[in-house]
Amino acid sequence: MNSNRPTLEDVAKAAGVSRATASRVINGVLTVDPAMQSKVEAAVRTTGYVPNTAARSLVTRKAGAIALVISGSDGSAEQVLGDPFFGRITSGVVKSLLPQKVHPTLVLADSDAARADAVAYVRQGKADGALLVSTHSDDTLPGLFVDAGIPAVLFARPGRDVPISYVDLAHERGAALAADHLVARGCRRVATIAGPSDVPAAQDRLTGFRHAMARHGQAYVPVAKGNFTRESGEQAMLELLAAHPDLDGIFAANDLMATGALKILQSHHRSVPADVAVVGFDDSEPAHSTRPQLTTVAQPVEEMAAEMARILLTHIEDPTLPPTSVIFDPHLVPRESA
Repeated sequence: MNSNRPTLEDVAKAAGVSRATASRVINGVLTVDPAMQSKVEAAVRTTGYVPNTAARSLVTRKAGAIALVISGSDGSAEQVLGDPFFGRITSGVVKSLLPQKVHPTLVLADSDAARADAVAYVRQGKADGALLVSTHSDDTLPGLFVDAGIPAVLFARPGRDVPISYVDLAHERGAALAADHLVARGCRRVATIAGPSDVPAAQDRLTGFRHAMARHGQAYVPVAKGNFTRESGEQAMLELLAAHPDLDGIFAANDLMATGALKILQSHHRSVPADVAVVGFDDSEPAHSTRPQLTTVAQPVEEMAAEMARILLTHIEDPTLPPTSVIFDPHLVPRESA
C-alpha cells in the first residue's frame, strides 16, 4: 500500500477549507458556496486525490453506477457487443453517463434466473438504477424492475402493460418513408423482409409498410420473415425470389437483413437498384459498408440511448416522478441501393 496516497485532509489543507466542506464538495452536495467548490476542485487536481468510492457511497447512498441490462439477445457477450444495434446503444449510454461520473455495467439477462439476478444486483446497491433493452414483447424483465421499485428506463415501448418510462421511434412512420421512396422510384412489385413477429418494433415496421403501400394502391405485399440477422435476410430473399421472381423493390426491416438480401440479389445477377431497389432500416454501420451503399431509414439509436440515461438519472434523483416516454422521428437516408 502506498502510504503517500493523498487524503481528504490533504485536499482540505490545500484548499484552505474544513474537512467537512471538502467532503461535501467531493460528494456532490449542491449547497456549497461556488468559490469554496472551485478551491476544493483545484485542490483535488493539485494533490491527485482519488475519492474512496465505498466511503462516498455511504455519504450519498448511491453507487455511482447503473446497470445496462440486455434481455432477449439470445447470444453471448461477444455477440451482443458485436451487434451494430446493441453496440450503438452501449456507445450512446457510455458517452452520456461518463461526464456525469456514472459508470454503466453490462448485464445479460436471457433466462428467468438471469433476470432475477439482474434485479438482485441492483437491489443490493451495486447500481442506482437500470437501463433495459428488451427485444421480445413477452419479456418479464420490465415488470420485474417495476415491481421491485427500482428506477428503470426501457428502450422501446413495453410489450406488456407496464408503468415504466421508455424511449422509442415512430417505426410505422419510418416504414412508410421506405414505401413512399420505393413507389416514387417507380417500383410496382414490392415485397418486404419483416423482423420477428414477437418484437413490437418489427410489428410496427411491417404494419406501417403495408398501410403505406395500400395507400399507393398495392393491396398485397409479399412478406418473408427474418430475425434481424444477415443470414436470415439471405434466406428470406431466396424465398421471395422463388415465389415472386419479377419483384422490383425490397424493404428489409433492418440493415443487416438488407445486406443479406443484397448478397442474394447479386448472386442471382439482379442489378441493384436497376432491377431491384433495396431499402433497409436503422442506418447502422452495415448500411455504409455494402456495395452499393444502402438506402435506409435512420434510427438515432445513440441519441435515444442518451435520452434513456437522462431520464433514468432524473428518476434516480426523484423516484416519485411518473413514467414518461420520448418518441423520436425517423428520416430516410437515400444512397445507391434505391
